[in-house]
Amino acid sequence: MANTSSSPGPEKPASSGSALAKYSGIAVQMAAIIGLSTWAGVWLDGHFHSKTPWYTIGLTLTGTFLALYQVIRSVTSEQ
Repeated sequence: MANTSSSPGPEKPASSGSALAKYSGIAVQMAAIIGLSTWAGVWLDGHFHSKTPWYTIGLTLTGTFLALYQVIRSVTSEQ
């Protein structure tokens, strides 16, 4: 006789397609944050005719830290 009772088992993991889309989106978001902050730094250095690229350095580092924070927040909150 076959067992017809439906006992709840472990949940199925997310499909690899949705995981790929999730992490691809995170990568695109990270690249956009770093790219836009770097572009803004280059623009500010050109606008103020800076001899040293302090705006570019500062905004690139800030964008990198913000992007890493965003990645860590999105990965840890959905587990």
